[in-house]
Amino acid sequence: MMQIQNQSVQPLHGLAGVVLEAGKEAELSSLLVTLGLTVIEAPAIREVANREHSQAIGMAKEILAGTTDLVIFMTGSGVVHLFEQLADQIDLDSFIESLARTRMIACGPKSMEALQKLGIAITDHTSCSDSWLEVLSLVDIDHSIAGRRVLIVEAVHPAVNLVAGLEARGATVHVLSLYRNELPIDVGPLDLAIASMIRGEVDAVVFTSSEQVTNLVARARQTDHLTSLTSAMRSRIVTCSIGPVPSRAIVAEGWPVDLTPSVPRLADLIDVIKLKLQSCTTEKRESVTGTISAVHRLSPTNDGLHPSHNSRLLRACRLEKVDRTPIWLMRQAGRYLPEYRRIREKVGFMELCKNPALSAEVMIATVERLGVDAAIIFSDLLPILEPMGMDLEFSVGEGPVIHNPIREASDINRFLELEQLDALGFVMETVSKTRAGLDELIPLIGFAGAPFTLASYCIEGGTSRSWLHTKTLMYQNESAWHDLMARLARAVSRYLIAQLDSGAQVVQLFDSWVGCLSSEDYRRYVLPHSRNAMAAALCRAPVIHFATGNPSLLPLLAEAGGTVIGVDWRIGLSQAWRMIGHDRAIQGNLDPAVLLSSRETIASNAKNVLAQAAGRPGHIFNLGHGVLPQTPVDNVLELLAIVRDHSL
Repeated sequence: MMQIQNQSVQPLHGLAGVVLEAGKEAELSSLLVTLGLTVIEAPAIREVANREHSQAIGMAKEILAGTTDLVIFMTGSGVVHLFEQLADQIDLDSFIESLARTRMIACGPKSMEALQKLGIAITDHTSCSDSWLEVLSLVDIDHSIAGRRVLIVEAVHPAVNLVAGLEARGATVHVLSLYRNELPIDVGPLDLAIASMIRGEVDAVVFTSSEQVTNLVARARQTDHLTSLTSAMRSRIVTCSIGPVPSRAIVAEGWPVDLTPSVPRLADLIDVIKLKLQSCTTEKRESVTGTISAVHRLSPTNDGLHPSHNSRLLRACRLEKVDRTPIWLMRQAGRYLPEYRRIREKVGFMELCKNPALSAEVMIATVERLGVDAAIIFSDLLPILEPMGMDLEFSVGEGPVIHNPIREASDINRFLELEQLDALGFVMETVSKTRAGLDELIPLIGFAGAPFTLASYCIEGGTSRSWLHTKTLMYQNESAWHDLMARLARAVSRYLIAQLDSGAQVVQLFDSWVGCLSSEDYRRYVLPHSRNAMAAALCRAPVIHFATGNPSLLPLLAEAGGTVIGVDWRIGLSQAWRMIGHDRAIQGNLDPAVLLSSRETIASNAKNVLAQAAGRPGHIFNLGHGVLPQTPVDNVLELLAIVRDHSL
């Protein structure tokens, strides 16, 4: 039967919410009740064991034979169902002894608790059940998994990212799925909750799994209430989601996601509800009645548009209002992260770039850890030059080196036109794998180097501080220079389009070295080629045009093109935006070195950038360049928290 609990004066006093969690309703409900929310408990799922036991028995025999090297338990329910299925099939005492001799990883406290009840000691464990990143970190720290056999006793949701990460490390992976979620036998509480939602007696619904969404919709459809329920969900009820998995299911049903934490944890969900439910309830109802303008929510898209179309970043690209300033960071997946360094201990930089599975994992892991509003593919500016005839090497301690640089006009004859992208297929596979592993509501950014920056690498043969070789060729043989730049512009154009075709929603053009030029030289030698490099992509998707080193170039960057103009820290954001024009979005522009300072300094500088944006639609918070390798991770997290809490 539906239970309603109440609490007196608290932050959520006067509001009512539906909780659909089946296994933890007491914990979730009690936490919400302490905040003053009237909780309507309506379990939407029940666990049902899969009847086919042969797979479980086969895996158990492999463990008994000692041929399994690692067992990963994703949930406590998986442990329980495994032993229930094996109870009448094998000697459980022998199985427990063999299991205890096998390396195990328990995901979350429920898995540990279930194993400990069986007398099985666990040393490797993660903080929550869906933390595939922590699992891979444990694997990377302790042992090489290449050539090993791994068994995953998974939850209801397929462990896609975990399987991909293990296979990328050379493991042979077997997955055991032992149960599924169905509607509860007693659907009375769920029916009463649906009726209360339709009558306007409910202010919020809390989703902690996608099955809750699926079963709520299924029951509403069975009782002919789906149309009325959908109307209520869109107009009056605040939809609270614990994270990406239920959010995808919510949006797929045509409902908005109004509140969701940056990190998919119960405590974080409770914090978001505590801080924002009252104001979000008022805002949602007033937006329906026309009292105020509706602002950003994670909402379903029109036919043909990607689910991330209404994300904060893409709305900012379109100069639309958002609930807070979107933030992502250049080099957000890099050497400052210990998990990235562990991967790099095993593979070189270019080896990593050419391994789509690992490259995708690096970025997906970073997005999930940081909670940023966009992902950017893990790659580099320079691989595009290899199929064009450049002999590229990334040397330890030296960075990129081109062994056959272009120094004379005649050298351009051996610089090939990039007509086919087959040699760069690993980049497109990285795009597609990253897109597949990301939350659908997070946009993916592809990128390329701009013609000038790529030309400079080709001519200098590596990094430079003076660009003398580049400028010499540019000034002494303008015809050859434009020939080189035109080839690069065509190559970059094809490269960006291919990334969009492979699954990117946005692309960024990096002109990291163009700041060495004067405005006059930029207009004469660079602008037409940058414009050509972006033109085709601009017809398909937002393009972020980023350059660094010379703020006087900003009006010319805008003239060359770009939906968004990225700026560095050498100019105030408000002044930069005036130079660009307020008809363009802007990205930036905290000095990366600020992240090496105190939290107080980080807060002061970040708030200054936000203040200069002044709440104008179209600001994407970023650094003025990439995250520095020596940056403390906690400082990055602090910056992200400041932007989330103080923007707009």
